[in-house]
Amino acid sequence: MRDFAKEILEVLEENARATPGEIATLLGRSEEEVAAEIKSLEDMGVIRKYMTMINWEKIDDGYVYAMIELKVSLQRDKGYDAIAERIARFSEVQSVRLISGDHDISFTVKGRSMKNVAFFVTEKIATLEGVESTCTHFVLKSYKEHGVILYDRVQPKRLVVTA
Repeated sequence: MRDFAKEILEVLEENARATPGEIATLLGRSEEEVAAEIKSLEDMGVIRKYMTMINWEKIDDGYVYAMIELKVSLQRDKGYDAIAERIARFSEVQSVRLISGDHDISFTVKGRSMKNVAFFVTEKIATLEGVESTCTHFVLKSYKEHGVILYDRVQPKRLVVTA
C-alpha cells in the first residue's frame, strides 16, 4: 500500500469525520487526490465503515457487553473460520477473533441485560456444532475503547487552608 493511502487511513482512524479537504490540508495534497484515494480504498474494501463511538455508560438506558470465549472441536474439512463466520452473522455479536491460549475463539456481544446475553450464549452459541465450552465475562466498566479514554477525570476539590 502506498504511503499516501496509509496517511489518509491514519487520519480517518483518528477522526472518521475528517473531510477530504481537511485531510488534503494536513497531507499537503489536493482535495481531489484525497477524495479519489478514499473512494479507491472504499472500493477495495480497505475502508469498511465509518463509526461513531458512544459512551453508553453516560446514558441510563445503556447496553450490557460481554466477552465470550469458546473452546471448539474442529470438524473434518472445516476450520475455525466456519464457526467464526457463523457466529459473526448474529446481530448481537460485535466482534469475533481467533485467539491463542486456553480458548480458540473470542467474541464480544451487546445485549439489553445480563439475562439477555446469558440466554443468547446458552441458546444460540453453546448449541452450535463444534462448540465444546463457553466462558462468559461481563464488562463491568470500560475505561478505553478504540484508543479513546472514556472516563472523565474529576479533579478532587481541595480544602481551603487558613492560618
